[in-house]
Amino acid sequence: MHDYGFIVEWRRMKYQEIQADTTEEISLDSAKKLAPFLGEEFFLEDTGLYIAALSGFPGPYSSYVQGTIGNSGILRLIDGMNRSAYFLTVITFYDGAEFHQFSGRLKGAIALEIAGKGGFGYDPIFIPEGESLTLGEIPVSTKNSISHRRKAVTEFLKFLNEHGHFGSTIDGS
Repeated sequence: MHDYGFIVEWRRMKYQEIQADTTEEISLDSAKKLAPFLGEEFFLEDTGLYIAALSGFPGPYSSYVQGTIGNSGILRLIDGMNRSAYFLTVITFYDGAEFHQFSGRLKGAIALEIAGKGGFGYDPIFIPEGESLTLGEIPVSTKNSISHRRKAVTEFLKFLNEHGHFGSTIDGS
């Protein structure tokens, strides 16, 4: 966002995150909990991995699943099944009065095995649509140009531009 004239300040804050059925619900609830404490414009994001064979699971539970069964557990769960999947990132922006949400999706498939040491989380088992390597194997610059987060940030930046926010300081909690 720096390239677009924004100074983003990251604040790590602890709060109780709800368990909900959608990434949108979790992101919005988190922003509503933090708004009274920050008292200014800020944004946050939440991301989930949705796997077709598991009816969208782990989805909004991605962080918990990554920490419990990890990539090898996901591979065991979908062995012999449909490997279609997508990442979904939802950014929730609080403008000081209202909440706005922006999303980005990266379609792809779950690999047959763990490959690559780049990235984090599910990157070594996720192959983006149109690619032959996992996110853990492709260069960071390629990953950043196609990622679900990039797509969500692009939508967010369009909104900010349309609403005269360019050159602002926004808290990236």
